[in-house]
Amino acid sequence: MDGPPEELLWVLLDALGDELPAALKLREALHANPELAHQERRTANLLAGFLGATDSGRLAGTGLWARVGPDGTPAVAVRAELDALPLKEETGVDFASTNGQMHACGHDVHMAALAALFRAAGRVENLLPRRFLALYQPSEEAYPSGAEMIVQEGDLIGDVAAVVGAHVHPDVPWGAVSAGPGPINASCDNFRISIEGSGGHGAYPHLANDPIAVLSHVVVGLQTLVNRRLDPTHPAVFSVGWLRAGTAENVIPRLAEAGGTLRVLDARDREPLRTAAREFIEGTAHAFGCVAEVEVIEGEPATVNDPTLSEAAGALVPRAGLDLAPVMRTCGSDDFGFYGRVAPTLMCFVGLKDAAGTEQLPLHHPRFLPPGPAVEAVARAQAVAFVAACAATNRQDA
Repeated sequence: MDGPPEELLWVLLDALGDELPAALKLREALHANPELAHQERRTANLLAGFLGATDSGRLAGTGLWARVGPDGTPAVAVRAELDALPLKEETGVDFASTNGQMHACGHDVHMAALAALFRAAGRVENLLPRRFLALYQPSEEAYPSGAEMIVQEGDLIGDVAAVVGAHVHPDVPWGAVSAGPGPINASCDNFRISIEGSGGHGAYPHLANDPIAVLSHVVVGLQTLVNRRLDPTHPAVFSVGWLRAGTAENVIPRLAEAGGTLRVLDARDREPLRTAAREFIEGTAHAFGCVAEVEVIEGEPATVNDPTLSEAAGALVPRAGLDLAPVMRTCGSDDFGFYGRVAPTLMCFVGLKDAAGTEQLPLHHPRFLPPGPAVEAVARAQAVAFVAACAATNRQDA
């Protein structure tokens, strides 16, 4: 379609309406039968049957792709996540999971929305300016990252003009979409700390080097490190998630350990903060006569919305019957950031805040449950992102 992008959007949304009833049933089936990262074979099979695509295949082990649209043009990939969380569901709905796993991050909604939009795109395939690539990615919630695996495989993702997606968010108003430019999700690095001292009796601390005391200084000091090493306008956070030391009340142990996460929105701050943290931990241990080992497990990069895609999407959001929300930035992380290494990217946040009849809960809560109409809202946001990417990349190619 060579007309204005809003014309393509309206055509897609008109076709989408016919696909939504089946997509709502699909969402419930996906929600009732969640699978963890790298185990999503049944999920992928269910989606493959629903899509009915002739141009499709598997990727990253348990992932799925399907394509419609004109040959000879780079695709716009629309991504949805397959995996669930190891969490016992407490929603009480009749399609609740009973296997100790749960779609508590909206992935069931994203998958169903993309399935509806893909079938709608197939109805108007001759009008698509670029191929529509449905990218059903495994393992967003766990390492190894499904997005990183897809990027490393290269063949499929190397032939895309842009990668877009939409994710429900409880802090964005219901009926609204945030599609602002720049970093919108933080990078994620996990770290493990081991402090080794010399054990002893709790009554005679002067005869021991206490690793618990050192670790206590480290946990508190990491917070100050962020405040004093970074520009205060640059969001970043250290959070310590677990501590482990000792076996008895009156024994000073030889070893104390901790683990946590570092989140950074500005990529320029990532390595300096990792280095500063390592130096601080090792130096603090040395000052108390102990030895520290620090292991950094590098995770996903920050998710950064391409400004051209963001601008194009922002202009289309109202045309899709949605409100344009202010830019949403969060120190949560998403391996969607890996796609930014090979193509322009756009992630839209779709609002759940104050949705009628819905309990206001954070992501990853055992009662987190987007309402049924969220499937349509996400599909509309995905359509906006796809059309915006087509328009923006077509201008760049011209």
